[in-house]
Amino acid sequence: MTSLLAGKQCHGALNPLHSLIYFAPEAEEEFTGSGLHKGRMGYFAGRAAAMGAVGPGVVAATFYNFSPALVAAHIPRAWDLATPGTVLAARLRAVDRVLRRLLGDSVADDPEVREAAALAAAATEACAPAGRPLYAAHADLPAPEPAHLALWHAITVLREYRGDGHLAALSTSGLGGLEALITHTATGEGFTEEFARHSRGWTAEEWEAAREGLRARGVIDSEGRLTVLGRDLRSETEERTDLLARSPYDHLGQTGVERLTAIGGRLTRTALANGAFPPGVFAGR
Repeated sequence: MTSLLAGKQCHGALNPLHSLIYFAPEAEEEFTGSGLHKGRMGYFAGRAAAMGAVGPGVVAATFYNFSPALVAAHIPRAWDLATPGTVLAARLRAVDRVLRRLLGDSVADDPEVREAAALAAAATEACAPAGRPLYAAHADLPAPEPAHLALWHAITVLREYRGDGHLAALSTSGLGGLEALITHTATGEGFTEEFARHSRGWTAEEWEAAREGLRARGVIDSEGRLTVLGRDLRSETEERTDLLARSPYDHLGQTGVERLTAIGGRLTRTALANGAFPPGVFAGR
């Protein structure tokens, strides 16, 4: 059995390789080329397409911390412009292009990428679909080729598996989507507050009302910082998330997890050095 820390470190090494697609100009080009409108539509349709032509309620529920009004501005309109299959194909073309740009064309033939893809796919064998809708939808998709796309797919499956568990942990902690977003930015480890509010579609009034509710609960103080109660709440939530996400790493074993973390970390460092994420998105970066 691997440690919770080892699983969390592996997730931390791999997750940027998935999420960089949300900031890549290639994604906007491929999504608009498939018929979608510019802007946030590509994000919502691209991530939700694995579930089929679902409505705004399903997307808001599974994405959790986005304003339902923002979701409804793009879903279900996206499905009138492009089918889920068309969107998924566009997303994969974008992944191919952005990984080649950030990691070099040799990424498609890199033996360590092939090794990491096999390790990540093996880890997903231990994931169970019950109560994990975004994971289950992505796990049903065929693994693509070549290896860099297979790796991205397996990382995405692992990421959505952890994400579904994280939503369960947040719900257990009594943190709704906006409250979860506010408390996470207050840790100083996630998005900047400005990016979090605007990218998730919340108005200043909605943000302040939720903050006031958290103050009343003693979760944040008058300065918007986490109190002792708030820090404990976030810590318990993250520990519960780690517990719910541990099965794939236990299945892979300590040696496999360490190797996957090492390769993923190398690739992530290269992607970050080549500008995978714009400035002003993450606190302290």
